[in-house]
Amino acid sequence: MDSSYFKGNRQRLYEMLEDNSLLVLFSGREVRKTNDEFYPFYTQRSFLYLTGLDGPELILLAAKDAAGSVSEKIFLQPADPMIERWNGRRIKADEAVAIGGLDAVDYVANFNTTLHRMATSGRYAHIYLDLFRQDPADRDTPAHLLLQRLGSDYPYLQVKNADALIRKLRLIKQPCEIEAIRHAERITAEGITAMMRGSKPGMYEYQYKALWDFALAQHGPQGSAFPSIISAGQNNFCIHYHGYTGQAKDGDMVLNDVGAWWDNLMTDVSRGWPCNGKFSPRQKLLYECALATSNHMFETIRPGMKMADVDGGIRAYNAQCLMDAGVLDKAEHIGKYMWHGGAHHVGYDVHDVVETPELVAPGMVFCVDVGIYHEEWGIGFRLEDNCLVTENGCENLSICTPRTIQQIEDTMRSGVHAVS
Repeated sequence: MDSSYFKGNRQRLYEMLEDNSLLVLFSGREVRKTNDEFYPFYTQRSFLYLTGLDGPELILLAAKDAAGSVSEKIFLQPADPMIERWNGRRIKADEAVAIGGLDAVDYVANFNTTLHRMATSGRYAHIYLDLFRQDPADRDTPAHLLLQRLGSDYPYLQVKNADALIRKLRLIKQPCEIEAIRHAERITAEGITAMMRGSKPGMYEYQYKALWDFALAQHGPQGSAFPSIISAGQNNFCIHYHGYTGQAKDGDMVLNDVGAWWDNLMTDVSRGWPCNGKFSPRQKLLYECALATSNHMFETIRPGMKMADVDGGIRAYNAQCLMDAGVLDKAEHIGKYMWHGGAHHVGYDVHDVVETPELVAPGMVFCVDVGIYHEEWGIGFRLEDNCLVTENGCENLSICTPRTIQQIEDTMRSGVHAVS
């Protein structure tokens, strides 16, 4: 993405702010793991979406006056040769300007003084913060800590949640975002194909993961978009499994729910296959139900469709397929074999933080996820693809990853079984 993309994102957000408003957004803080070690830092995604700057302890401050004119400033960590010797280069002022199209640069040590001066100037009535919190028990972010101060320090400023506005912006993907997702889909296909080709009975889940990680590493340092779910046999019945310690026995299905990212845009693709390269009759029966359901949805999804009907349509069609196959007795019992939802948006987050739409619209990207978990048969897998809504229908962005039984078995036969 070039600077015009990030500058355009901010401009669209500024147009949604009320006049006489301040906006404060934080990139986030590192979380200590132990002693002198921190968990890998993950920049707050909406901050990244608006600035292009990836790093801790960064702050964006914008002010919109009574005439609708906006001024903005980015606050960076200052250069510190000793800290940078240990922990790497900090973002420099000229880089912030070049990456994010930001004109004014200052340093975080001056943020509180600058905010105080503006908040007490009498020119502003509102302050916008990104107050996203998935669960009330989640730890406080810098935005929540600032919120606690505002009530005592600046009670006359009306607090508004910028998260609600940014969600609207992130819902519809721009052409450059879609192109980045397409690139990430090609990388994802390489990683999944590598696992299929290397698969054989006796392999451990961590060996499949090694094939996936190696394939992605050929395309740069970003790697997996989220912690990879790679499981075999009974571990397939844990939806978010990250153990990687199980072994694929002859006849077991291998399940993976993985994704790559490129230019900060993510994919989320699931495939299941028999570790020995040949679907058994029962595996084939269930997989064909999932595939038929997925194909039906890609023929059905189009602008104007209710978003709730995507998930509902997956469940209803899959239930009918399973009933026709003699697996399910009644449609209302589909929950016995389908354990999770069938659609979530994808973008800067793998479960993208967007405004939940009532209707499907062009430019949306979301998953079509068909999971079947038959514990009595020991078969659990999901078939998940990424759907781009177009002007007249939709496109399967992850069609490049083998998904039919024939494609999967052909791909596995072409492998060299290099893992020992």
